[in-house]
Amino acid sequence: MPSMDPRTAATQDPDPDAMEFVRFCYRRRRVGWPELYDEMCAVAGRGLFRGYGSDDLAAHGIGFGLFDMPALAGLAARIIAEEQALRRPVTVVLTEPPPTTPDAPATPDAPADARPDDSTIRFAPVPAGA
Repeated sequence: MPSMDPRTAATQDPDPDAMEFVRFCYRRRRVGWPELYDEMCAVAGRGLFRGYGSDDLAAHGIGFGLFDMPALAGLAARIIAEEQALRRPVTVVLTEPPPTTPDAPATPDAPADARPDDSTIRFAPVPAGA
């Protein structure tokens, strides 16, 4: 009998298609649990993810029943955390390139046709608040 204990509900690595299904649903509606569950049910009911219905998704480890809920909620929490990490704000810092002289060797990232008087801007993304 499946466990309702969320600590043991998702002990194995999920199927890649299961992860993509949850990611697809989250990207359609950026909501948390249980609203995401409603979206997943709607997507499965209409076959919007690769034409998969609920039976097809069950073969990939996505179950919509009561006993499947802890594993599905755990997978959803994992995907939501990954997606939110990708959307974290970054700060862009503009830096001046080092000064060059006409006989100085070209830097590896400079275009081959760059002249010493060409100015380039380098973008250095850093986490916001750093």
